[in-house]
Amino acid sequence: MARVSFQPTPPARFASTLAKRWGPTLGIWGVGAGTAALFLLSVTPVVKKGFLVNIPLIGNYYEDKTPASDKPF
Repeated sequence: MARVSFQPTPPARFASTLAKRWGPTLGIWGVGAGTAALFLLSVTPVVKKGFLVNIPLIGNYYEDKTPASDKPF
């Protein structure tokens, strides 16, 4: 009859195995969630002025080109 022997796994090896297994999946989900959050929050002035205008290639698209006379506030 075979005997089951327990061999403890060092914490560093367990962490590296866990990171290799779940890292790409969590990275893809994180990029997707961040993109969705930016898309949904792109209409708010705080996100538009603080972040989106400062992106080099697409910043001109988010600049407010409305004249001051047409702004209600």
